[in-house]
Amino acid sequence: MIPGTGNITVNKKDLNDYFGMEIVKREVKRPLEVAGAEGKFDVVATVRGGGFTGQAGALRHGISRALCVADPENRPALKAAGFLTRDPRMKERKKYGLKKARRASQFSKR
Repeated sequence: MIPGTGNITVNKKDLNDYFGMEIVKREVKRPLEVAGAEGKFDVVATVRGGGFTGQAGALRHGISRALCVADPENRPALKAAGFLTRDPRMKERKKYGLKKARRASQFSKR
């Protein structure tokens, strides 16, 4: 995050060009609203993997953490809003002898 005019750039594209849905764009901007930092910082972010909503959640989390570093007084408000909690879910690993993580081969009686 760079002090500036309030532009948000994701993967070298403007926020409005990268995320199509309005609700996803609002989700990304929420930490700035909660911290009262709208228009005070320029955000330049690179995201990959997952879907658009997952990337928006990761971007929201990253912006929240950066706002805490910029001003530690933002932490209580962002914590109460739930923006500093990381989503711990990960893809389960494939087990040997199975086709996928839990998918076994089809049983044949004969």
